[in-house]
Amino acid sequence: MNKIPDRLGIVVKSARSDNDLTLCELATRLKITSRYLIAIENGQQKPSYDVLFRLIRELRISADRIFYPE
Repeated sequence: MNKIPDRLGIVVKSARSDNDLTLCELATRLKITSRYLIAIENGQQKPSYDVLFRLIRELRISADRIFYPE
C-alpha cells in the first residue's frame, strides 16, 4: 500500500503535464491548495478519497494506472 502514493504522484504529475496544466490551475479546479497538490505529486501526502476521485476525473486518468500498474 505504501507504493500507491509514490505511483500516484508520478501519474498525476505526468497527466497534469500532458494536459498542459500548471499546479495552480489544477489545484484551483480540484478546490485544493497548490501546496497540497505538490505534496501529492511528491508522494509526501495521501489524498482523501474525494480528492483522489476528482484527480482521476479531472485528468482523465485510468484508475488502473494507479492501482494496477503492472
